[in-house]
Amino acid sequence: MTTNTIEHAVRRVIGYMHVNLGQDLTIDDMARTAMFSKFHFTRIFRDVTGTSPGRFLSALRIQEAKRLLVHTDLSVADISSQVGYSSVGTFSSRFKTCVGLSPSAYRDFGGVQPGAPAGSAVRAAVAHSLSLRGRVSLAPGERPGHVFVGLFPGRVRQGQPVRWTTLEGPGLFELRDVPSGTWYVLVHSVPYGHEHQPFDSDGAGLLSVGQHGPVAVHPGALLRPVEIVLRPQGELDPPVLLARFPAAATAPARTAR
Repeated sequence: MTTNTIEHAVRRVIGYMHVNLGQDLTIDDMARTAMFSKFHFTRIFRDVTGTSPGRFLSALRIQEAKRLLVHTDLSVADISSQVGYSSVGTFSSRFKTCVGLSPSAYRDFGGVQPGAPAGSAVRAAVAHSLSLRGRVSLAPGERPGHVFVGLFPGRVRQGQPVRWTTLEGPGLFELRDVPSGTWYVLVHSVPYGHEHQPFDSDGAGLLSVGQHGPVAVHPGALLRPVEIVLRPQGELDPPVLLARFPAAATAPARTAR
């Protein structure tokens, strides 16, 4: 089976997800759409997108909710139902966990985080004050802009990064006091002049993304410098669920602890 055949099947399923965000979709439904067995489908979907079908679907639902909050007057209850949640409380809790703001706050602030992200509620064990350094560069033809670099436990840009920094543009970065664990360095950027545009589906065409990992961190680990090239966000990339950080939050380094 060719890579193109596999990617086409995954794209078909993602399109099916977009059309049926408000429905109760199962892995069986998705596997039938892909025309693979359930177990084979789950494996190839994760290989192509970096996350499971269920988590990808959840990310699409939160992304659509972000768009509806900013661009419509629908109530939070109506939006939660429209994106497939039967409980407003469950939706609001999930939204805040992924985005960093409650649905009503996200609407009030126009999709932009009002300040630097809050510190993590859990202290992660620091592996002997290790730092992870690297460089972010642009693919040919990409427009420069402010860059967010975050350390996450998975490949979906959601929740509180364990370490993060923002850059004025592509260049060198350092994440200090990296905690023990297995992490992904996830990077995203929007062109200058679009700093206050939310990361909903309407603004997704402006996004550039890049990643590196997994990175295993433990005491005594040798963390080699990483090179990350920003490219246009594609259909196979999970959405960026974090609220947009204001450019004013830019600083040499941020540590969530």
